[in-house]
Amino acid sequence: MNWNEIWTNLLKFATEFLTSWGIKLLVAILVLVIGIKLVKVFVKFIKTSKKLDKLDESLRSFLSSFSSILLYFVLIITVAMILGVPATSFITILASCGVAIGLALQGSLSNFAGGIMILLFKPFKVGDYIEASGESGTVVEISVVYTVLLTPDNKRITVPNGSLTNSVIKNYSSEELRRVDMTFSTGYECDIEKTKKIIAEVINNHPKALKDPEPFIRVSEHADSALTYVVRVWCKSENYWDVNFDIIEGVKEAFDKNDITIPYPQVDVHVSKD
Repeated sequence: MNWNEIWTNLLKFATEFLTSWGIKLLVAILVLVIGIKLVKVFVKFIKTSKKLDKLDESLRSFLSSFSSILLYFVLIITVAMILGVPATSFITILASCGVAIGLALQGSLSNFAGGIMILLFKPFKVGDYIEASGESGTVVEISVVYTVLLTPDNKRITVPNGSLTNSVIKNYSSEELRRVDMTFSTGYECDIEKTKKIIAEVINNHPKALKDPEPFIRVSEHADSALTYVVRVWCKSENYWDVNFDIIEGVKEAFDKNDITIPYPQVDVHVSKD
């Protein structure tokens, strides 16, 4: 065999090899690009489709996140098989890597399990205002691993699901009605019944304060410098802060108009002459 035959054989082998791998590589790239676009379209469909409006918003958020991860995983396996990686070998490698990754990502797996628990037991849903793990805000997204809160001052807080399921959760939106608790102080010289009547008028004139259950107004304490009144008013959950702030302002204005004093702390000093 001379050099010309060796060169011809090498060139033939290289041409066949590159042609075979070139076709596989082009197909793999094409499948990858189309697959990524299809995954994005499918996830967007879950998030925005009107056909899925009957699903709970929290479930839709979780499904979109979970579907994205699962579909990308299937896409990677498909591309690897197109390139000629044996399916059994690939799955064996993934299983081995999965064990190592599972040990390294125990916290993330805990958060994933927490997301499942949140969906099953529904301590809150998207749109609820909650307080948990030292944070509070409106739930805007429940993903596979994290829950995203939006605070009243427009900050986004990402809380791990595992942390949420292991902490006390206060859900301020789960019930239709909430009670607004307030306290007011007046001087000892102010008539109790007159003061209670003025506070009751302010409450009754507020359009968002409920008449049933009936508002509660009573003297709760004989403080050092004042009489303390406890006031409890019921309203719809979404009107809580409006009722709270409006009644506080309204009571102050009504006290001023009716000469009801709001005392400052006082100290009586007695001087004895020897």
